[in-house]
Amino acid sequence: MVKKSLLYLVLGFYLGACGLTEVRPKLEMSLAAAAFLAAQKSDAQVRSPGLYRKAETYYLKAKSSYRRKFFNKAKQYAELSRKFSERAEFIAKRKETLENY
Repeated sequence: MVKKSLLYLVLGFYLGACGLTEVRPKLEMSLAAAAFLAAQKSDAQVRSPGLYRKAETYYLKAKSSYRRKFFNKAKQYAELSRKFSERAEFIAKRKETLENY
């Protein structure tokens, strides 16, 4: 009886440490994708290439980590991608506005 309860305890710890218990960062991935597409549409790759490149790199890392079920890393990369995408879009829009004056 003791062996059986010990086995269940070890099995419970093992499954608790797996990726099965982690929540998929669906919202963060969606927000990162939307921000990256908005940066693309605002020509950020031309007007703010450094920030755009960082956003793209982090977005690709987020997608790769998500596919490999490293959800914590995917969430971190998605948040970084969203941050850099929004900055790149803002700078691109600002430069576009200043060019039109």
